[in-house]
Amino acid sequence: MLKRLFSLILSIVLALGLVACGGNDQTGDQKSESFKIGIMTGTVSQGEEEYRAAENMKKKYGDMIVLQTYPDNFMKEQETTIANVMSMASDPDVKAIVIVQAIPGTSAAIDKAREIRPDILFIVGVPGEDPDMIASKADLVLQADELGMGTAIIEQAHKMGAKTFVHYSFPRHMSYQLLAMRRDLFRQTCEKLGIEFVDATAPDPTGDAGVPGAQQFILEDVPRKIAELGKDTAFFSTNCAMQEPLIKSVLQEGAIYPQQCCPSPYHAYPGALGIEIPDDKKGDIDFVIEEIKSKIAQQGGEGRFSTWPVPVSMMFIEGGVEYAKAFLEGNTNGKVDVDKIEEIFSQIAGMEIKLDTFTNESTGNTFDNFFMILSDYITF
Repeated sequence: MLKRLFSLILSIVLALGLVACGGNDQTGDQKSESFKIGIMTGTVSQGEEEYRAAENMKKKYGDMIVLQTYPDNFMKEQETTIANVMSMASDPDVKAIVIVQAIPGTSAAIDKAREIRPDILFIVGVPGEDPDMIASKADLVLQADELGMGTAIIEQAHKMGAKTFVHYSFPRHMSYQLLAMRRDLFRQTCEKLGIEFVDATAPDPTGDAGVPGAQQFILEDVPRKIAELGKDTAFFSTNCAMQEPLIKSVLQEGAIYPQQCCPSPYHAYPGALGIEIPDDKKGDIDFVIEEIKSKIAQQGGEGRFSTWPVPVSMMFIEGGVEYAKAFLEGNTNGKVDVDKIEEIFSQIAGMEIKLDTFTNESTGNTFDNFFMILSDYITF
């Protein structure tokens, strides 16, 4: 009788043990559920900073990251952009996609992807489409505070002694609402501070002459402008591919360069100044800043060049991936967790970052998933 009772108790204990083990395994499987995060950027020729940031995420997380690029001539090849997003969305393990820059065609790509994968989290940065439209398509939109720059860049140029401000752009960019609104703020702030505003048209890098043609124009036009307007002229361009020739020409001619279109120590400065970044210094912002200061000082440009200390586009990619990962692991309060976004971006920037929601003044709409960032300057 005792033997039978003991056997019965032992059987129950073993059964309970198996149930408990099975339960733990199931919980563990849920926590460690595999997923992938897609990243789409431009090519090296259109935005090396963003491309390298995507590569950094690939190095950090390996097979968890899937990389894609959009074509250089994305205005004429939107179907390619859509196809490249779809190639990521068709992988059932891809649970989130980060797109920086969110060039025209991004909204259409998101729509197409959601037809087969409504569950994918879309995080986009530097949108080139109507704010209301992209905010309605993506789950999270990240943008440097373009409107805030309309005041900040001119004030920075004024501090560096600018008497004239040249704004290089082209019709396609001026069709972007945010960029057009910022251009108007540039003009208004120039008037307020007694600076002459010059609205200059450059070739579109997606046009017939391509990136080389646009870059050659900048190299030739900047000296002409300085000969006409004087060395106390600040220059700004809305296009990434124009930044290197702009820095080279402005430095050579002794003018002023307050900020790139996408402010960061990494953006265009190393290429324009011939700075080689050794493997052990990649990602070392302090090293890059000191190299930039040294190169500019050697050519007499001290105090006339500046940028943000935070690599914005890189931060959008790295922060976007980290946020997507946190969301997929259940570590955010819903799809839009402002506190988590600020926490992640502050860690990446190495300084406190504050995000403001965007209000479209044209429509009066405010979006709780569209965030703007503005930073102080570092002057070389």
